[in-house]
Amino acid sequence: MTEIAMFTDDPGWHGARLSEAFALRGAGVHFVSLRDCRFALDRPEAGIVIPGFGDRLPDGVFVRGVPGGTLEQVVLRLDVLHALKLMGVPVYNDGRAIERTVDKAMTSLVLASAGVPTPATWVTESAGEARAIAQAASEAGDELVLKPMFGSRGVGLVRIGGPAALPAPEACDGVYYLQRYVGSAGTDWHDWRVFVIGGDAVAAMRREGKSWITNVSQGGRCFSIDLEVEREIASLAARASRLLELDHAGVDLMRDREGRLQVIEVNGIPAWKGLQSVAAEDIAHRLAQDFVARHLPRPGLQSVA
Repeated sequence: MTEIAMFTDDPGWHGARLSEAFALRGAGVHFVSLRDCRFALDRPEAGIVIPGFGDRLPDGVFVRGVPGGTLEQVVLRLDVLHALKLMGVPVYNDGRAIERTVDKAMTSLVLASAGVPTPATWVTESAGEARAIAQAASEAGDELVLKPMFGSRGVGLVRIGGPAALPAPEACDGVYYLQRYVGSAGTDWHDWRVFVIGGDAVAAMRREGKSWITNVSQGGRCFSIDLEVEREIASLAARASRLLELDHAGVDLMRDREGRLQVIEVNGIPAWKGLQSVAAEDIAHRLAQDFVARHLPRPGLQSVA
């Protein structure tokens, strides 16, 4: 039987849905934390030890979480992903893709360099430079959003109306990631989340927030949208995902005050429980189908539409 390692510290709802989807295709799922994986270079038959797999490697890896930690711990965990791919194990999304998307600065750079519309962004360790950026934005009538470099789910976002609103460097881990605020001037707070699999937009929702932060984990409400109608949103989200070389992604988009569509963030380990509540497409089954079809074409695995 084909066996897949799913890296996560909390399988929960997403793990259960994926496990069921892979089982329908003849693949078993073992939940493993990257914390528990290690290199063992006295073992030439493997080199990497993954709990539950003994002296062998999994047939494939699905990444649902990379735990935080010290720099050394995070590097080791990403090294495991890189090493598995080097040893011929398909990793979905792979270490390079995770590195590009967990780091908002690199995501912004890749998108902007390719001409994808995305808000003006500044990243600096200098508090003085951050104050000058905030001052210039304020004089231009703009607000900024201060974001954690490695944050998610809308946690730690701060609207910056001027230099006085900037926190001390230690409050943002010594790095100021500043992005021009995009959104309505009033209280119609909304954005779009598009789920992209294998380079194609497969499901999407409009999120409406109680505040300017629209994440579902922060109280945002989900409403289905038709990607056949919202083709510009689907096309731009798919392009962003392909540029970042992601097997799957959650892409967040907004329109600025002039109505221009902007890619705000790209998530390489996206949740979809909120989206699934309004989407007709079974996202877990689409993920499993894409993984099997593109990365695990081997006897015994079934392609289930």
